[in-house]
Amino acid sequence: MTARIIDGAAIAAAVRADVAHDVAAHIAIGGRRPHLSVVLVGDDPASHVYVRNKGRACEEVGMTSETIALLATTSQQKVLEVVARLNADLAVSGILVQMPLPAHIDASAVLRAIDPRKDVDGLTPTNQGLLLQGTPDLIPATPAGVLEMLRRSDIDPEGQRVVVVGRSVLVGRPLAMLLANRMPGANATVTIAHTGTRDLGAVTREADILIAAMGRPRAITAAMVKPGATVVDVGINQILDATRKSGTRLVGDVDFESVKDVAGAITPVPGGVGPMTIAMLVVSTLRAARRQEAT
Repeated sequence: MTARIIDGAAIAAAVRADVAHDVAAHIAIGGRRPHLSVVLVGDDPASHVYVRNKGRACEEVGMTSETIALLATTSQQKVLEVVARLNADLAVSGILVQMPLPAHIDASAVLRAIDPRKDVDGLTPTNQGLLLQGTPDLIPATPAGVLEMLRRSDIDPEGQRVVVVGRSVLVGRPLAMLLANRMPGANATVTIAHTGTRDLGAVTREADILIAAMGRPRAITAAMVKPGATVVDVGINQILDATRKSGTRLVGDVDFESVKDVAGAITPVPGGVGPMTIAMLVVSTLRAARRQEAT
């Protein structure tokens, strides 16, 4: 058996096309053009790539965006002042502070300072609390992308056993809460596992839908997957590869080549969850714009 490959890039393109249509309709009835402000602190190369891609996605769907680039030595107080200015700016629909921040800045304090109505990454205590209560509003982009990918692939988690391997605030925890919520496209029985789970393979083999988000290259092997399961790989890891001109290559948390012969459906890396994350960010920005203009 060879798994069906879930093409995240194609699904993300369809999502962006839908958002472009909705943005045009929003403007046509007198709404402001949605605008995303990204705060980027430091010179992390991966963060710069992510931010550029977010800007391109905004342009594609008819939104505007800006990147406020700050030096790695910028003080926490200065970052908080920038966030406060964006909170007060009526032209700003969404605010995203790119993680990770330099070590001298308290990321939690910065996230708490963002107006929850503009928190398009869904990381403020207010939006995380709404998610926990089962009434999500603005939610983290990667978990939202996983649910949308499953929905558009006709994979319904309702009543299924889902195992999420990973417990981060960015992905693992909010994704588990979303999948457990009583709502369309969710309502699953969810287990959160992690790198400290004893006999991890015994837990993952119970999953009808297995989601790997622990940040360890190729940690999920074929022996850890239930035959016919859907496997969603959130991991993005750079490993050495002498056959590549760059000397490196990207792999996920799943050993794709072996697992694709066991799974029923699987997401690749790259080209799986990654494009969905950016697509769902523009979905969230439009949602935030509509909510703010309605109040």
